[in-house]
Amino acid sequence: MSRQRTLVAVLLAVLVLVAGCSGGGDSAELAQSGGDGGVDTGVEATPAPEQTEKADAGDAAVATRYRIQRGSVALEVDSYASARENLTALVRERGGYLSDATQQVHQRGNQTWTTGRLVLRVPADRFDATFAAVKAEGETREASISTEDVTGRVVDLEARLENLRAEREQLRTLYRRANETDDVLQVQQRLADVQSEIERTEAQLNHLRNQVNYATITVELREPRPDVEPTPVSHWYDTGVVAAFLESVNGVTVVARALVVGTAYVAPYLLAFGVPVALVAAVVRRFGRGGLPLRSD
Repeated sequence: MSRQRTLVAVLLAVLVLVAGCSGGGDSAELAQSGGDGGVDTGVEATPAPEQTEKADAGDAAVATRYRIQRGSVALEVDSYASARENLTALVRERGGYLSDATQQVHQRGNQTWTTGRLVLRVPADRFDATFAAVKAEGETREASISTEDVTGRVVDLEARLENLRAEREQLRTLYRRANETDDVLQVQQRLADVQSEIERTEAQLNHLRNQVNYATITVELREPRPDVEPTPVSHWYDTGVVAAFLESVNGVTVVARALVVGTAYVAPYLLAFGVPVALVAAVVRRFGRGGLPLRSD
């Protein structure tokens, strides 16, 4: 039993080592296939059959280039709502969709204007035509296009995924053959780790493929900012005589009403506290005068 357990441990170690080496070998092979590295001696060399097969396989691996296309444009439009509706319909007609949208309403005086940002996703093969149509929606203030080649990342992830799946099949075979509980637990743990790594790699690969298949166009929309006329400053002596008299009468009325209301508020306090204080003061004054010593002649 101990020999079998040792064998299982050795096989697990070999699987981990092979998985790591195969991933590194694929990356190194990809790097070699992407660069020349040879020296021109003036003599045409005839490659061996094995080298020809490897070269053909390397060329086939990178025959398809994976590129992520991105575009950004700033537009001035008459109406944010209309421009958003038109651009959303535009990308839907081309098989794309609106990925994200933001909107801000600004106010200056009694005037308002709207700005916002749209993130459009469109099939990569329709990027150029869609980008031109987006710019025609308004007055272009700024536009840019960028392309990122992710072929190496895609090929690396595909190779790693293939190696992980092969390791998973070997672990499943080893799991079926294991008899000891410790061996089963070790293989099961390694199998769970490999499965988690497969899922992470698949998620990364799917994300990259989505970025490649659907180009991204970011559109900044801005309505024109309205011009607000300054409010003219008026002086008091520009007021008409009648208007000034009426304003004064109104002011007197307001002051009189304020005095009446203030008196109504103060009256209870005067009755509650003022009368007793006045009585006490009168008593003190009276007894104070009566208690003064009489002067003798």
